[in-house]
Amino acid sequence: MRIIIAGAGDLGFHLAKLLSHEQQDIVLIDNDDDALLYAATHLDIQAIQGDSASILVLEQAEVSKASLFLAMTTSEKNNLMSCILAKKMGASHTVARVTNQEYLTESQRMSFDELGIDSVICPTQLAAHEVVRLVAQSTVTDLFEFENGQLTLAGFLVDAHSPIVNLSFEEIEKRHEGQYFKPIALQRGDKTIIPRGGTVVRRKDHIYFLTPKDKIEEAIKIVGKTPVKVRNVMIAGGTEVGLKSAQLLEDKYSVVIIEKSKERCKVLAQQLRRALVVHGDPSSLELLKEEGLERMDAFVALTANSETNIITSLLAKKSGVRKTVSLVDNTDYTHISQNIGVDTLINKKLIAANNVFRYVRKGKVEAIASLHGVDAEVIEFSILKENRLTRKPIKDLHFPKEAVVAGVIRGSKSIFPTGNTVLEKGDKVIVFAQHSAIPLVEKLFR
Repeated sequence: MRIIIAGAGDLGFHLAKLLSHEQQDIVLIDNDDDALLYAATHLDIQAIQGDSASILVLEQAEVSKASLFLAMTTSEKNNLMSCILAKKMGASHTVARVTNQEYLTESQRMSFDELGIDSVICPTQLAAHEVVRLVAQSTVTDLFEFENGQLTLAGFLVDAHSPIVNLSFEEIEKRHEGQYFKPIALQRGDKTIIPRGGTVVRRKDHIYFLTPKDKIEEAIKIVGKTPVKVRNVMIAGGTEVGLKSAQLLEDKYSVVIIEKSKERCKVLAQQLRRALVVHGDPSSLELLKEEGLERMDAFVALTANSETNIITSLLAKKSGVRKTVSLVDNTDYTHISQNIGVDTLINKKLIAANNVFRYVRKGKVEAIASLHGVDAEVIEFSILKENRLTRKPIKDLHFPKEAVVAGVIRGSKSIFPTGNTVLEKGDKVIVFAQHSAIPLVEKLFR
């Protein structure tokens, strides 16, 4: 697949890195010679210096052969214009990165369709929605909903007091027979394991369950966690992600947002209706305590500095806050969150990349979830017609051992499949696949 990426900044480079590892035909466009040189020496890509909104540059990139055109520069106007030109010149699908959230409305999307902009993504909004999901379920470290929660993917850290420590998954299933959940992955240090019946759970393992949204409390109890009702939320940092998160949270929770810049505080006060805006340094433990840190159920660190976010989250945890979430720039940090004591580290690049990958994966992909620190993807495929997938039981479909069919949504019914389950036309199939198995899984669902 020929994929052209406009923008060699953080998001563009990250996408190029992920896609080049999959032997995709990648072209990276940017005006910055240094950024392109770095990308070209570290990745297997074609680098083109120039403006992605230039017809000559797009011709040089052979945009007419592109299956996907991703405009990921920091200039919203450039991204929109680049997509319009790319579509007119023959690109099959175009995606633009935007910052103005008005562009995400349904009426605006229809206008974009007419112009040739097939999809838009807003990393800020995606990150804010991730914060909201994590705050809503304070006991989990990861949360992702498929088909509006018909099936929900949740992550849990197993502590020393968990009743499932030193039990095999077969033993856990016997103890909780009839409970509606399915373990699909286990992270042990740097190792990703697909759980089998004989797999034994150890302390500090990170387990991922698939369960219906209304059964998640039961899964939480099985792991030995105590559900916490979140009422009070403190946000450190009035960045765009901080503002959007506060806007999404303030109607349901009591929200305090702390921002160092007095001018930014004025903006926050104008755009927030219920949240309390506090002018002060969010890295100051004394200030955080003065503003009620010890009464908080959740602490979300969203300043522009990753290290500040991690440190303040650790201070919040030490002060007794049950749920901590930190925004970090470095994607490598997301692998160490539980080891250092922060419940969840989120990264805008990874969240946006998950959204973009729907257009890269072969087959009809509805959604993709990436688990923090796990070398794998959870992909929701649709089966649109009768084919080889619908003619044999799952056990006879030759699924790679590094992948598993985790769940099936059939109309209003949620199914945890066995080897004897036969898939049907119209099914939404949720597959957990380690990266080495993704090409084989795509081939099956193509």
